[in-house]
Amino acid sequence: MTEWREITSLEEWNELYEGSAQKPVVILKHSTACPVSSNALDEFESYLHKEPNTGVDYVLVKVIESRPVSNRIAEDTGIKHASPQILFVKNKEAVWNTSHWSVTRAHMTAVLD
Repeated sequence: MTEWREITSLEEWNELYEGSAQKPVVILKHSTACPVSSNALDEFESYLHKEPNTGVDYVLVKVIESRPVSNRIAEDTGIKHASPQILFVKNKEAVWNTSHWSVTRAHMTAVLD
């Protein structure tokens, strides 16, 4: 079982973003005030509890509580903010993203495995 970790600082994001050439990162942008986001978190955790790609770091950003981090991710990747939203960043480039009801275990499995 793979676990996600929450990032709350720009330093943590910068480290992950710069390191994405060596180890890609999947970011779930999560709103603690949104039921759709709650469903996306369930799907994210469902994917991680099956057989996830272990060559990837998995992180969660709470968009309300960590707004500067969420905004920087949008700036660095060029992907307009949405929540819930999932992004797959490799070599400092967003190679896949989706949002809202499309954040599903099936989508993650198709893209990440």
